[in-house]
Amino acid sequence: MPPLTRRAIVFAAAATALAQKYVPKQSDRPEMASGDEPGFVPLFDGKTLAGWEGDPKYWRVENGILVGEITPETVIKSNTFIVWRGGQPKDFELKVDYRITPAGNSGINYRSAVIPDPVRPDHKFAMRGYQCDIDGRNVYTGQNYEERGRLFLAVRGQVTRVLGDRKPMVLSSFADPKEHITNDWNAVHLLIRGNTLIHTINGHVMSIVIDDDPDPIRHPAQGFIGVQVHVGPPMKVEYRNFRLKQL
Repeated sequence: MPPLTRRAIVFAAAATALAQKYVPKQSDRPEMASGDEPGFVPLFDGKTLAGWEGDPKYWRVENGILVGEITPETVIKSNTFIVWRGGQPKDFELKVDYRITPAGNSGINYRSAVIPDPVRPDHKFAMRGYQCDIDGRNVYTGQNYEERGRLFLAVRGQVTRVLGDRKPMVLSSFADPKEHITNDWNAVHLLIRGNTLIHTINGHVMSIVIDDDPDPIRHPAQGFIGVQVHVGPPMKVEYRNFRLKQL
């Protein structure tokens, strides 16, 4: 058989795509996704801190996991982050698993800026920006808290709108999904598109913010991703399976 021409290959690919095209049926209902959609890329190699920048006093790689830890000897006076330096995503989806000790306090920052720290002038890893909050007691886990900015944008179980000239408005509320957060590994999925910021954990929505603040400083369109160890008692937080899909 002679080799296929370029045109034949294109036609064959188009026919295959057409044959696989989804056609809605009246009996169809939305279903839970299995695995990641195409387009996700890993941010962490599980072996080194390549692509990340933070204080090695608090951050290390251990058994394929990114570990942030504060010991009695390394208690901090202000929050510190390890920052992914591979870009400043705008619209994206981020997936990562985390586990945290009961006294722990952490968070996943996004569309954030690295800023000077007035408490510790020599500190290079302070951040300002949106945060999917995480704490070991699950008081705040899943809320949208703007680090060093507008603070509480939505607590868990809220859909809010932010205008910038008043407190965030609750547009809708739903039953607190705390019961879906475990004391072991949890799967975070952030869906960040335009002015809509959705935090989910273990397949359950935790909070939604619609940010209509007109100030581009308070409402940045893009920025860095980072994870935090927080001021407080000794703690340990672990992250694994970081993957990003830019839209």
